[in-house]
Amino acid sequence: MSNTRMKFLCDLDRCIDCHGCTVACDSGHELPLDVRRRRVYTFNEGVVGKEYSVSIACMHCTDAPCAQVCPVNCFYIRDDGIVLHDKDTCIACGYCLYACPYGAPQFPRNETKFLPKGVMDKCTMCAGGPEKTHSDDEFHKYGQNRIAEGKVPLCAAMCSTKALLVGDKEIVDKIYNDRVELRGYNTGFLGTLDEYPGNSWK
Repeated sequence: MSNTRMKFLCDLDRCIDCHGCTVACDSGHELPLDVRRRRVYTFNEGVVGKEYSVSIACMHCTDAPCAQVCPVNCFYIRDDGIVLHDKDTCIACGYCLYACPYGAPQFPRNETKFLPKGVMDKCTMCAGGPEKTHSDDEFHKYGQNRIAEGKVPLCAAMCSTKALLVGDKEIVDKIYNDRVELRGYNTGFLGTLDEYPGNSWK
């Protein structure tokens, strides 16, 4: 895993606004009602038939701005590029919320067994947290750890149109380039994912 750079891709041409990814995430991790790790947005360019949807969560940025502004260094980036955080270290200052351009950090209003009131939560790419892998403590704080089992995250597993792809960077890059070419573009038109080491949608 240390030589693998994990990333995900959301293919706008394949997303059908079914919200299967959000339901899978919410139910699989038993998230509180006021926490939404993944959201689907539909945009309209002002022309009928030009609507498109995109599924957005934490992008697990290579240069994660949340980690850069955190005053207590509760964020850490794994060798495979997944950005995680330690809820026991988080002081709920909210800096990460304002630094993140994707609105990934969530601050629940009510205390639950999942996390104390105010402590930040976000998408973990189904990679758990710093606690012992597959322990009750890890699940109650971070949800399922599917990456440790060699499985894709819940959102990608549920996506019936394969709009959400998650996995090894080289494999995701190849799928991206193949799809672009099949749609009549060359990879130079939109650029190659080698130019974007983090995660992306197209």
